Amino acid sequence: MNSSPTVAGRREPLAHPMALAIPRVVVLVIAAYIAAQMIADVASTKIGLVLGLSVDMGTFIYPITFTLRDLAHKTMGKKNTQVLIVAAAGVNLFMALYLLWSASVPAGEGFQYQEAFTAVLGPLWRIVLASIVAEVVSELVDTEVYHWFVTRITTSYQWARVLVSNSVSIPIDNLIFTLGAFAALPGLQDHFLTQPWGTVGQIFLFNLAVKYGVTLFSLPLIYLTPDAEWRER
Repeated sequence: MNSSPTVAGRREPLAHPMALAIPRVVVLVIAAYIAAQMIADVASTKIGLVLGLSVDMGTFIYPITFTLRDLAHKTMGKKNTQVLIVAAAGVNLFMALYLLWSASVPAGEGFQYQEAFTAVLGPLWRIVLASIVAEVVSELVDTEVYHWFVTRITTSYQWARVLVSNSVSIPIDNLIFTLGAFAALPGLQDHFLTQPWGTVGQIFLFNLAVKYGVTLFSLPLIYLTPDAEWRER
């Protein structure tokens, strides 16, 4: 087996060629993309009041995933980005199921927060399912729009490809998520997270404004790496 020179008395194995071929920025983008989705899902169980309007608290971090998706597309290509989207959905689903099971386990001696844990994290499944459907649909749409832009319109103006793709995918995501997570849908009228329709409307409008705002704020992320050579025409 090949190994590098001795370091501190040990012989360190050489990195696999495939590992050397993966840029560090790709690893960081994948980690940030999945982490942002998970944090947003948990934070969305809290309905806050910001500027007099109701908003789920995951709204302020989730929109970053759209620009991170674009950065992933730029560095990994369309197919790998589609795999990332589906994989992230699987991770979020596993998180919801695991927390649901954790909430159902009887509390150990000395743990005084079983009711609070169950009340907050037990119903997380609705947030996660709504998020998964919204994420998969909207970000696959985002992928197609982004790819269409760079292969059919122009490879210049990287900020424009992010803005155009996000402008199509964000309203789709916002509509699916808001209705799925908070609306009084059949069978969910009495769910912990169900909100009056007026509040649902506020959440939709506020979320839409915040998501566009975060999109504009996160636009410079697309310039973190050199642009790819877009040859699929």
